[in-house]
Amino acid sequence: MICSAALAISVADRALCDEYPSKPIRLVTSLPGGSADFVARVIGQGITLSLGQPVIVENRGGGFITGQIVSRAVPDGYTLLVAPGSFWVAPFFQKAPYDPVKDFSPVVLAVVAPNVLVVHASIPAKSVKELIAIAKASPGALNYAASAPGAPNHLSAELFKSLAGINVVYVPYKSGGAAVVGLLGGEAQLMLDTGASLMPHIKSGKIRALAVTSRAQSALFPGLPPIGDTLPGYEAVAMTAVFAPAATPVRIIDRLNREIMRVLEQGSQEKFFASGSEVAGGPPAQLAAAVNADMTRWGKLIKDAGLRAD
Repeated sequence: MICSAALAISVADRALCDEYPSKPIRLVTSLPGGSADFVARVIGQGITLSLGQPVIVENRGGGFITGQIVSRAVPDGYTLLVAPGSFWVAPFFQKAPYDPVKDFSPVVLAVVAPNVLVVHASIPAKSVKELIAIAKASPGALNYAASAPGAPNHLSAELFKSLAGINVVYVPYKSGGAAVVGLLGGEAQLMLDTGASLMPHIKSGKIRALAVTSRAQSALFPGLPPIGDTLPGYEAVAMTAVFAPAATPVRIIDRLNREIMRVLEQGSQEKFFASGSEVAGGPPAQLAAAVNADMTRWGKLIKDAGLRAD
């Protein structure tokens, strides 16, 4: 097939004819300064040299904007999405202009980030078991701080409430940073959030760390037990992943997976660790399975708990 002479060939056929990549690649992600933006910049810088083309990080705001852009892009490997778990969880709260499964091709699970369960220093609990006992003794007396509905710190706390069978009150804040301020000021008594947000205050003694939200102990929080040791089945880990539009040729997906995996495995671990994340990696099928499991877990919780966006 001579691509230059063919006017009506499919995108997949044209991709097979062309040498990929032959032009700059866009990594579409959310606002600057967030975790997805950081992941996109580390990956973009790392694969620019090996692919021989500029890889440009394109910040396009929050909400459904980034997913909408990539879902409508030509599936040729030149427009990719770097997104956190809210990309596939937010549609449970509000109708999205895309289907997080049908409209995208998984490329790679880049990093995972467990949250840490903390309490204000005024709360005497030294363990998850003790915290649950305090909450059960005074239903509705404790507040938990979190950002918008559907954010990892919100869902982590709601799953904790559900499995522990306790009544603690959700106090919403406009951002994770504002929620931390609310916790420090005593407006809330507990919170589940990233180590990057909470560690300075843990070290200062203003709040106390009790456990991590990962299934097993995390190197990010040495010595802290998993919540699952007390509440079997508990796991809540934030993920950031790379996707392409649906129908992107498999050979391009595989190439991107290999190149990004090389970046993740060679020299990026310390960068991500310092930001509160751990390198994940794996083949595209592993990301697809992780997203499916995450959607099943949170979809059930959102429905059973009657969680709403407003």
